[in-house]
Amino acid sequence: MSEGFFQRRPLRQALYNWLERHQHPFNRGIHFVGIPLAFAGVFLFFWWPWEEWYWGVAAFVLGYLLQWIGHLIEGNDLGEWAAIKGLFGLPCVSISPYYEKPPQDSPPPETASGA
Repeated sequence: MSEGFFQRRPLRQALYNWLERHQHPFNRGIHFVGIPLAFAGVFLFFWWPWEEWYWGVAAFVLGYLLQWIGHLIEGNDLGEWAAIKGLFGLPCVSISPYYEKPPQDSPPPETASGA
């Protein structure tokens, strides 16, 4: 019996990682516009008549710019930029500190009582 599309572990893990890195509603929503626009830009650049190559470049740049704005608002690095930083051993922000979960082994934060 074949596994369903989302039942395969690598795909499920990739989707979980993507959702974890895109938790702000604006960032997630803008990616639903920016990703297809960037892919359309690549398609237009390579398969559109060469005289109108600029439409492909404009679509790609606009799509990538929208994604960058989303990550700027969320407070984390773009996936490609985080990978490049990691390759060179530079610090990167994979998950926004606002959405980062505390480690399992740390005690819960204490609240100050006003009494």
